[in-house]
Amino acid sequence: MSDRDRYDPGPAAGARVDKDGDRWTLVLTRELRHPPSKVWTALTDPAHLAEWAPFNADRNLAAVGPVKLETVGVPAPQIAECAVTRAEAPKVLEYTWGGNDLKWELAPHGGGTLLTLWHNIDRRFIAWGAAGWHVCIDVLDRTLAGAPLGRIVGPDAMKFAGWQRLTREYAASFGLDAPGPSPMTSR
Repeated sequence: MSDRDRYDPGPAAGARVDKDGDRWTLVLTRELRHPPSKVWTALTDPAHLAEWAPFNADRNLAAVGPVKLETVGVPAPQIAECAVTRAEAPKVLEYTWGGNDLKWELAPHGGGTLLTLWHNIDRRFIAWGAAGWHVCIDVLDRTLAGAPLGRIVGPDAMKFAGWQRLTREYAASFGLDAPGPSPMTSR
């Protein structure tokens, strides 16, 4: 059995939802064992993104300007015209994706990085989003440590034993009912 086959996401942790009327923002914070410069490269370089992120990028995200992001793991190709709106290496990265805003903040923490993600997500799917980013960041951390699992996104992520548990835990921590159908299967 491979490391990927044994992968089980840890418990829901380090997440909250900021609510401003109908606009909900997932805020997910994780401690990574890698320095900010290494994490920055993983967040911006298309080759690194292809190892862990839920999208492919047509260019490096380390500079402000237009970018095409192609969602991975969906039934039909989805390529979105997006924009990097802020890129301050290795501290802050902001961009749009699928009509939503994402902000990554990297801060030195011990010998590693305190990584915080803000992502506004449709509130019906915020627990799914939290679970998805949880898995992606697990994969990112292991990839940077030299123990890659391979990208785990979309329907592929939902196959893992801990997926349903993780989405229920995030929903409960956000004060929500158990999540409804996956956005991957409800299109």
